[in-house]
Amino acid sequence: MKNLPRRQVLKLAAAGAASLALPAFAAWPDKPIKIIVTFPAGGASDIVARVMAEQLAQKLGQAVVVDNRPGAGGSVGGTAVTQSPADGYTLMLSNSTPISIGPFALEKQPYDPVEGFTHIELIGSAPCVVMANPKAGLKTLADLEAFAKKSGRLDFGSGGPASIGHIYGELMKHTLGLNMVHVPYRGGAPMTTDLIAGIIPVGIDVLTAYVPYFKSGQLVPLAVTSAARSALVPDVPSVVEAGQKKLVLDNFFGLSGPPKMPADVVSRLNAACTDILRQADIKKKMEELGITLSPAPSAAFTTYVKEQVAQLSPVVKSAGVKL
Repeated sequence: MKNLPRRQVLKLAAAGAASLALPAFAAWPDKPIKIIVTFPAGGASDIVARVMAEQLAQKLGQAVVVDNRPGAGGSVGGTAVTQSPADGYTLMLSNSTPISIGPFALEKQPYDPVEGFTHIELIGSAPCVVMANPKAGLKTLADLEAFAKKSGRLDFGSGGPASIGHIYGELMKHTLGLNMVHVPYRGGAPMTTDLIAGIIPVGIDVLTAYVPYFKSGQLVPLAVTSAARSALVPDVPSVVEAGQKKLVLDNFFGLSGPPKMPADVVSRLNAACTDILRQADIKKKMEELGITLSPAPSAAFTTYVKEQVAQLSPVVKSAGVKL
């Protein structure tokens, strides 16, 4: 360097200093990435997160770990993410509960579910199912509506206050003008036990866990809440087929992060997720969970979130759902 002109030496020194001053995300990822799941281990969200974590680790060349932080309708994990640095190292397996339901069921809303996150990639969605005990004599959604109107009251069970099943029941109540009374349980398993026993006539929950009960005849599926039928139960009509377009609701799964994440990091995550979701074995795993893949990039995913928040937040508030 001693043979270089002084001006060129100074330029090289300045360039070196500038490279040291580059923000940390320039070399992203150069350390492990964390995906926060707002539910306990073992459920659909946890399984999806672990599938994505394994695949993202291969694509990005860094460890990707899953961190389960349940509580407060998903708002415990959601708050941890929205308050994290926007450097791409803390992400969330987002879905309807911590985004469209939980924040509105708390006395003080902890975050804005749209502006409080960078919604990176929509993975897919799974419908709920409206189901009945066989002894209730209900076969269709129209039967349910007629029964509720004739009797003046219909009890329905869900996996708990502010669960997707609970909010869907409130949506039905509001849309169809029925006197539907929520019976909360501590999870889907105890609700299923009472539904099979006939203690409650109707239950609403995410479809996946209930397929064996439909096959055995212990429970009767009335409709799935998606716009089209589910491959898991192809003989069960959708709410659209039942003439109730306003009752379409999917429990979505996506990848989100803190607000204002760098565009280049979001772009890399989009590309990696898209490649992952194209794989036949990943599609099969998701279908086994009752999830229909519908990959969408950040802008489209954000629009999806806005629309679902607009649909569900008024229902949560008007029903007085509290956590």
